[in-house]
Amino acid sequence: VQLQAYGGGLVQAGGSLRLSCAASGRTFSSYSLGWFRQAPGKEREFVSAISWNIGNTYYSDSVKGRFAISRDNAKNTVYLQMNSLKPEDTAVYFCAASRLLSATTSSSNYAYWGQGTLVTVSS
Repeated sequence: VQLQAYGGGLVQAGGSLRLSCAASGRTFSSYSLGWFRQAPGKEREFVSAISWNIGNTYYSDSVKGRFAISRDNAKNTVYLQMNSLKPEDTAVYFCAASRLLSATTSSSNYAYWGQGTLVTVSS
């Protein structure tokens, strides 16, 4: 599976962005998918994940209630809708795919990673 994330950009605090991640491969629907982020000088952290059948979603406490993950298996795409953005959301956002069917928060469970897209939130 190859992943391509896009949709990042510069936004003011309180604004919204929607990230997309397009995947190649005919077995896209067999993977759970996740979003991670890495801020300058910090380690990569989990943001959100969704199971293969959209039955389960997980969010980090820092984005819960503001971000929403979704996927369209017909389009081989996973989305991250980000609302009420804060300066601390500034980071490079990565999408990832896991062979596990259930959504997982651990980066070690993800075998495939996209290249990342930069989100900058100004105050």
